[in-house]
Amino acid sequence: MPKLTDTHRAYLLNGPAMVALLALVAYPIGYSFWVSLHRQNLKRPKATRFIGLDNYLSLWHDPAFLGSLRTTALFVLVVVSMTVMLAMTLALVLNETFLGRGALRSLALLPWAMPGVVNGLMWRTIFDAKTGVLNGLLSQLGLIDRYQAWLSSAAGAFFLTAFAQVWNTLPFAVILLLAGLSTIPGDLYDAATVDRAGVIQRFRQVTLPWLLHPLLIVLILETMNAFKAFDTIYVLTGGGPGDATDVIAVLNIRTALTYTDFGLGSAYAWVITLITLLVSVGYVAALYRKGSFEL
Repeated sequence: MPKLTDTHRAYLLNGPAMVALLALVAYPIGYSFWVSLHRQNLKRPKATRFIGLDNYLSLWHDPAFLGSLRTTALFVLVVVSMTVMLAMTLALVLNETFLGRGALRSLALLPWAMPGVVNGLMWRTIFDAKTGVLNGLLSQLGLIDRYQAWLSSAAGAFFLTAFAQVWNTLPFAVILLLAGLSTIPGDLYDAATVDRAGVIQRFRQVTLPWLLHPLLIVLILETMNAFKAFDTIYVLTGGGPGDATDVIAVLNIRTALTYTDFGLGSAYAWVITLITLLVSVGYVAALYRKGSFEL
C-alpha cells in the first residue's frame, strides 16, 4: 500500500468540506446562472426554453431596470459614505481610554445584532406619520407644529431608508476599524508628537495609512451589503413612494417571487453580483498597494 504524502493527506482531510462547499455554494451559484439563460416563468412552466443572453440584453431596454440601477447607485453611494465616515469617527472615539468605554463598545454592537426585517419594522414605527416616536419627540421640543409623514416624499423616504440601513450595518464597520487601530504601534504617535504634528497630521500620516487594509475590507463588505439590501427597504417602504427606493434587490425579489419570472430574476441577481465584483476590484486597485505594511 503506497504511503500517503502530506499533500494527499491534506486533500483527504479537506475532501468532505470541499464536497459540502460544492454542494451548498458552487452548485446553486452555477444553477442560478443556468436559469438566467432561460425564459422560465412558473406561471407558464411548459414555455421554459433556452434563450442565451436575451434576459441580460433585455435589461438595458427596460426602464424599470435602468431606474432601479440609478436608484441603487445613489443608495450605495450614500450608505457607504455615511457608514465609512461614522464608523471612522466612532472607532477613533472608542479607541480612546475613558470611563465606561467597555459599556459603550457593547452598546455600539446592538444594531448589528438586529435582523433586517426587525430593523425595518422598528424604523417604520419610529417614522410613522400618526403615532411615530420621531413626530412625538419633535413636537414636544417645539420643532414642528404638526405631525409629518416622513416616508411619503421621495427624498424623505430615500434618505431615511439609507439612514436605517447605515444604522443596522455600522457596528460591523466599527469593529473592523477598531481592530485596525489596535495594531498601530504607540511609538508612532509618540514620534509624531515629538515632531509637533497636530491631530489632523497624526491622522493623515499615522492612523490613515495603517487603516488602509481594514478600510478596504469595510468598503467591499459595506458595498456588497448596500447592493443586496432588501429586507429593511421592503419592510420600511416597499420600494416606494413610487420608485424612490426601488433598488435592484427589491426589483429582483419582486420579479422572481411576485411575478415568478425566475429567468429574469436570476439575471438581476447576476447583474448585482457582477457590479459588486467590479466595484470591489476598483477598491482593491485603488487602496491595496498604498500601504507599505501588512496587517
